[in-house]
Amino acid sequence: MSYVRKVNDRGAGTSGTHVCAGWLPAFLMATILAAGCAGRRPVISSAPPVMIPEPAPEQASTQPLPPPSTPQPPTSSAPIAPGIYVERGIASWYGVPFHGRRAANGEIFDMNTLVAAHRTLPFGSILRVTNLNNGRQIEVRVIDRGPFIGDRVLDLARAAAIGLDMIGTGTAPVSIELLSGPSPAIGDFTVQVGAFSDRTNAERLRERLLARYQPIFIQDFDAPTGHFYRLRVGRVPSPDAAQHLAAQLRDTDGFQTFVVRLDLANDLGDK
Repeated sequence: MSYVRKVNDRGAGTSGTHVCAGWLPAFLMATILAAGCAGRRPVISSAPPVMIPEPAPEQASTQPLPPPSTPQPPTSSAPIAPGIYVERGIASWYGVPFHGRRAANGEIFDMNTLVAAHRTLPFGSILRVTNLNNGRQIEVRVIDRGPFIGDRVLDLARAAAIGLDMIGTGTAPVSIELLSGPSPAIGDFTVQVGAFSDRTNAERLRERLLARYQPIFIQDFDAPTGHFYRLRVGRVPSPDAAQHLAAQLRDTDGFQTFVVRLDLANDLGDK
C-alpha cells in the first residue's frame, strides 16, 4: 500500500494515462506478494500433528505367553482340611477294668465319656474319628497313652466305640483327624521296645542295648492286670526322628516298637 501512495504522489500534474500505467504493475505485484504470503500462512498454522505409531500387530502377537498354571495334585501326606494331622490305622476300645482308674493325664478314666488314648498326640487334642467300615464319625478328647498292641493307633472309650458301632467287632479301620489342640510336632519322644513283668528281664535287655543306644530308661507301669516295667530307648525332639529310631530298632534288632510322646520328666523312668 505504501508503494501505491508513492506512485500517486509522484504522478501529481501528469496525465491520467501515465498514472494508470504506473499503478497497474504495482497493483499486480502487490497482489502476487499477498497471495504468496497468504499461501505460506496455512502451511504454518495447519501443520499435521506428529503421530505416534502403534506397535505392529506382529510384535504383539509374537510375545511369548506364560504357560498356564496347572494345579498340583495333593501329596499323600497332605492334611485334610480343617485338620493339620491325619492318620489311618486300626482302633480298638477299652472299658472295664480301666474304668475308674487314673489316666495318663491325671484325670479319672470314665468309659462312658468320649475320650481316647493315643501314643503321640498331646493331651487335650480333639479328634474326629471316622469308622471306615460304615462312615460313622465321632469326636473324642485325648487323655491317655496307648494302645501298645500290634498295629493299633487309637484306643477309644466304650461310649465312643458305641457311637462308631464297633463294640461287636472290637476293632475297626479308622481315619483320625486332629481338629484342635497343641501342635503334634512339638515335644520330646522316645521308643518303647518292650514291657516286662520282671524288672530283671528289663534290666538285662537294657544292658545289652547300652553299647549302641543311649539313653535307655525303665519305666514302672501299674496296669489292671499287674505291674510292668517298660523299656524305652532314646529321647528325640520330633516324631520323625523317633520314627527313624524305631525303624532302626525294628530292622536291626527285631523289636516291636512304639513311638511315645514324653509328657512329663518321669515318663522316662529310671536310667
